[in-house]
Amino acid sequence: KQWYQRRVAITAGKRLKNYPDPTTVMDKYGADSLRLYLIDSPVVRADTLRFKEEGVKDVLKDVLLPWFNAYRFLIQNIIRLDKEDGVKFVYNENSPVLSNNVMDKWILSYTHTLIEFVKVEMAAYRLYTVVPRLLQFIENLTNWYVRLNRARLRGEVDLEECQASVQTLFSVMFNMIRLMAPFTPFITEMMYQNLHKSIDKNMIKGASDSIHYMMLPKYDPKMVDKDIERRVSVMQAVIETGRVLRDRNTLPIKYPLKEVVLVDANPTTLADAQALESYIVSELNVKKLTVSSDKKKYDVKLTAKPNHMILGKRLKKDFKPVSAAIAKLTDAQLTEMKELGKREIVGHTIGFDEMHVGYEVNSESGSYAAASMHNVLVLLDLSTDQEMMDEGLAREVINRIQKLRKSAKLVPTDKISIFYAIDSKKKDNEDMSRAMRNYQDFIETGVKSPFLGEPAQENVIISEEVEVKGSRFQLTLCGDVKKSSSGPVVQWPQGRPSGKYFTVNYNDSSREILLQPNGNQLSAIRLEREVKAMYGLFGRTVILSFNGSAVKCTTRDLTFLDGGIVTVITA
Repeated sequence: KQWYQRRVAITAGKRLKNYPDPTTVMDKYGADSLRLYLIDSPVVRADTLRFKEEGVKDVLKDVLLPWFNAYRFLIQNIIRLDKEDGVKFVYNENSPVLSNNVMDKWILSYTHTLIEFVKVEMAAYRLYTVVPRLLQFIENLTNWYVRLNRARLRGEVDLEECQASVQTLFSVMFNMIRLMAPFTPFITEMMYQNLHKSIDKNMIKGASDSIHYMMLPKYDPKMVDKDIERRVSVMQAVIETGRVLRDRNTLPIKYPLKEVVLVDANPTTLADAQALESYIVSELNVKKLTVSSDKKKYDVKLTAKPNHMILGKRLKKDFKPVSAAIAKLTDAQLTEMKELGKREIVGHTIGFDEMHVGYEVNSESGSYAAASMHNVLVLLDLSTDQEMMDEGLAREVINRIQKLRKSAKLVPTDKISIFYAIDSKKKDNEDMSRAMRNYQDFIETGVKSPFLGEPAQENVIISEEVEVKGSRFQLTLCGDVKKSSSGPVVQWPQGRPSGKYFTVNYNDSSREILLQPNGNQLSAIRLEREVKAMYGLFGRTVILSFNGSAVKCTTRDLTFLDGGIVTVITA
């Protein structure tokens, strides 16, 4: 009887109904989620499966939803490309747009590596190996390629870059839905019915009705670049390790830091990181990347502690002397042990993975913290100054504005002006008030809208009091509001005034600018802000050219522009 009860407890049966109803599971998470869950389970290997509904939910959350979000982002930018730039996107894989962007080359290479892998595994009927690899691909597509190329895909760099990135993402998505159609027939069909509208009809002639009428994508070895895949892998390792260091030291990514250091004896690894320095610096929000092969220069060394659970159980009474010996191991001994994988300690063979190993930086060598992941050693300079803290506060303000935009259900193309009100006399508001003043341009570039420290005008959309680091202030979003007449931009009702002014030209549009609006001298920084507001250039790099030379942003006295013409160049 007891044997029968135990047997019933582990056996699913229709009579006992001790399993989730498949129809209910499919209604909640979709048939594709259930299919992927089963393909990745021991059932495919004819082994026993302990079915868990949470596993199906995880497939939906970790695979299908991120994949769908990348697809939706692609469709949004194809539509935007047509509406805003007047470019009708048409995809033809027989005449691809070749891109020189390293991330475009990487994701295309990674896609064809995946195509080869899936075909080999399917031929051997190892279907259970496909889902883990797919998870990794989705992670690389959404959290790396789309994230690092969001500005290019949105057309915020230039039209050529936008077209190249959209072409790349479309190619990846089209290959992926063909590759995954046998595993996830429903979501791939839904995606294809929308994507095929942008595909050259000659390319899919006779197979345009369904994704299931199409052949699997062909593996192209010429698209695979192992050098680029290696470089991006190093970049990812450095960024992920840097993020861990920030988390350990409770330093949010919004607050900039001075330096990240990569220490590695392999010159190829150091060169790979330097080749993608711009991505590392941007993602970790640091001012610079330093590479070094000299670990002693930063006085960083390996330290080890025994794994009590593993060694305590194995060594029993000998654990205490072994533990003491492990704590005394030097950096050189631990480095040797890391290479060999084990070491003889007090008469026992101890594996490197039987210890908790970390990196320690001498406190006298600076304010660095160290960590090692994915075979790279990364140091992060944790020291901050007031300027860096102010930039972090400005990023917090941008974050609150974006949340307010979301609450108001605004879309990125909605033209708004942002007004803030803060009591700068309050002690708790001093740092925030200074950050808002000093980083006004930075905030405006981040939100692509004017950010004004004055009472809100008409057309109020939403207004809310927010709190950041103990400072409270009011944020108000208004419909597009023109600059007040007291500003430097003027339109003459009759003739020309006797005051000093100059002309600004951008794309055949001219405006006159006062050199001393309201008696105050116009600076180059304020001029750049006014130009961005006039022509809607927030988020773009602006160069002001006068007589063939760029006007430096540090210039405070612009009287030399009197009567002249300043040309606006966007980069």
